Amino acid sequence: MKTVAGLLLALFCAMPTASTTEEPPVFPFFAYCIDTHDSEKRSLQEQAALLKELGYDGVGHLWLDNVKERLDTLDAEGLKLFQITIRVNVASAKEPYDPKLKEVLPLLNGRNVQICLLMEGMPPSDIKGDAPATTIVRELADLAKDSGTEIILYPHVDIWLERVEDAVRLARLVDRPNVGVMFNLCHWLKIDQEENLKPLLESALPYLRAVSINGADHADAIRDGTGNWLQPLDRGDFDVATLLDTLKKLGYKGAVGLQCYGIEGDARDHLTRSMKAWKKMQGPLGTTSCKK
Repeated sequence: MKTVAGLLLALFCAMPTASTTEEPPVFPFFAYCIDTHDSEKRSLQEQAALLKELGYDGVGHLWLDNVKERLDTLDAEGLKLFQITIRVNVASAKEPYDPKLKEVLPLLNGRNVQICLLMEGMPPSDIKGDAPATTIVRELADLAKDSGTEIILYPHVDIWLERVEDAVRLARLVDRPNVGVMFNLCHWLKIDQEENLKPLLESALPYLRAVSINGADHADAIRDGTGNWLQPLDRGDFDVATLLDTLKKLGYKGAVGLQCYGIEGDARDHLTRSMKAWKKMQGPLGTTSCKK
């Protein structure tokens, strides 16, 4: 016969807890541009080992050189290649992107890698670029589909595809299932108002396949020259944790990249600090077990 205490315990364990109804956001987390300013100049193998040691899920890769070596070193550490960034010139009809991509795509077969496009060649947000850009992105999407690779439109300040709105507009025009949009915190803070964040993410959500974050100051300070838009995740006044919470509530399910471009010094230092901040943003899991 159960005791009163036993019945109370059973009732408690049957009740939903905060952890089952309001779990913290947990997204795959990778770093990119980690080698552009690393004072130690690590090899790809050393980069993979460092990322594994610190708890990152993988890395993003710049340009199309050394992709095979990148894949091999990541595979050795059980890590994932999340993205490869390339440039696209929307004003070039002859060779708008590096033809080496056709050689690289077979290496990505079944790996679910994203090819991120920095789309330049015309003034920022100029709709005259829509037609050639649509043709180019459709071609890239068709090339990539057999390998299971996605094409991601990467908004970047001061180039043609500058705003998230530009990327969403282009994704609609392209109308391919393997074409999506990336939200990049640092570039968005350079050109937009913070109160626009949630409605912007809501409008982008049907196409949103990737997000990047970093430590940053508020948008007004960045634009008036008193703020820093690229910092480790444990620095800056902008509340990145609220951004992550917004993404979770909107139902975003993709990966989150750590933007490391321009952060000087030893990558081990800033990657360690950013991982510590990332874990803090996730909060305690708060799982309560009633098993003895």
